[in-house]
Amino acid sequence: MMKKLVSVMLCLGLSACLLAGCSSDKADVADDSASSTIAQPIGGETESPVVEEPAAEEPEEPTPSGDFKILDNADAPEGFVYNELSGRLIDASIENQRPIAAMVDNEKTALDHFGLNDADVIYEMVNSLENNRVTRLMVIIKDWDKVERLGSVRSARTTNCMLAAEWNAVLLHDGGPFYINDYIKLDSIDNLSGVFARIKNGKPVEFTEYVTHDDLVKYLKNSTAIDTEYNSYYTGPHFKFSESNAMEGNTYSSEKDAVGTIALPFPHNASELHYNADENMYEYYEYGAAHVDGETGEVLKFRNVILQRASMGKYDDNGYMYYNIGGSGEGYYITDGKCVPITWNKPLNLEGNTVYLDSNGNEIVLNAGTTYIGLIPDDTWSTMVIK
Repeated sequence: MMKKLVSVMLCLGLSACLLAGCSSDKADVADDSASSTIAQPIGGETESPVVEEPAAEEPEEPTPSGDFKILDNADAPEGFVYNELSGRLIDASIENQRPIAAMVDNEKTALDHFGLNDADVIYEMVNSLENNRVTRLMVIIKDWDKVERLGSVRSARTTNCMLAAEWNAVLLHDGGPFYINDYIKLDSIDNLSGVFARIKNGKPVEFTEYVTHDDLVKYLKNSTAIDTEYNSYYTGPHFKFSESNAMEGNTYSSEKDAVGTIALPFPHNASELHYNADENMYEYYEYGAAHVDGETGEVLKFRNVILQRASMGKYDDNGYMYYNIGGSGEGYYITDGKCVPITWNKPLNLEGNTVYLDSNGNEIVLNAGTTYIGLIPDDTWSTMVIK
C-alpha cells in the first residue's frame, strides 16, 4: 500500500527546457493518477511550470523492399513466439514474462563478468561524474530462467529506475544513493536489492555479489511478492525485427558503409565495438581487450548498436548524476557494418517507450539478436569515433 500511496502523491513538474531537450537539474512532482508521470528526476526545491506534452504523431510503417518482412508471432513455429526484446525464438510459455534488468559493475576490478551473453539488451551509461566517468552496464534479459550466474551486481541510479519502468522489468541491484528511494516505492517499479549470492573470488566484498539461478527461482519464480508477468504498466514492445536484413527494409535516406570500429566516449574504460564481418556482430572491448565471459570465454557481441545522445544533470558534488531521457534527441543505428542517423523520442511519462526513428520519421526495424544501447553524454558526443 505504501507504493500506491507514494505513486498517487508523486508527479513530475516538467519545464519547457526539458521538452526542448535541455538539461534540467531539478523537477518537482505532483500528480493525482495511480501511475507515475516521472520521466525525469524526482525532487527539487523550486516548482517548474507544467508543460503539456504535444500529441505524438503515429509513425508510418517502414516501407518493405524485396523479401523484407517484420517478424510476427503468427509465423512462429508451434510452441514458440518471437522474443519482443531480441526477435529470437523463445518458448511460448514465457511470452508474457517480464524481463529482469540487472545492474552490473563495469569497473576493471569487477572483471571478469558472468552471464552477459544471455542478455537481450545491454545499456552502457555513465554511472558517476567522478572517477573519470566510470560506466555501468544494465543487462536486460527476458528468458531469465536460463541464467546461471550474472554479475557482479552493484547499485542502481535514478536513470536505471526510469529505464526499468520503461521495460516493465524487475530491477536487480544492490542498493543505491537515496535519490532512488522515491522511485523504488512506485507501483510501476519492482526491484530486488542486496539479496543475491556472495561468491568468493579473492576480491573486495563489493565485487562478490552475483545473481544466481537459485536466487531467481527463490525471489521471482517461486515467490508471489513480485508479479513475474507483464502488468498494467507495460506499454508494449520497444522494437520491430526483420526476418531478413534490417538495412534493406528500412527507409533510410543515407548511411555510412564499412563501419568497423566504434570508439565510445567513455574515458574510464575506453569501451569500443569492433565489427566481425564473418559473424555480422559487433564485439565489445574495454580496458584494451575483448570482453570475455568468466566461465565460457565467449566474447560479448551484439547484432544491433544504438547510440543515443542525451544530456546529463547532477544531484550533488559527489558525482551522483542522471541522464535526461525524456523528450527527444539524435543518435545512430548501426548493424551489418552500416551506420544510419536516427532520432529518439520518449514521452514525458515514466513508463512510455523510447522510440527510435529513421531520417524519414519511420520507426526503425532491427535485426534479430542482442542490442547494445549506449547513452552517450551530450558534452562528449562529438568526440565519438565511428569508422
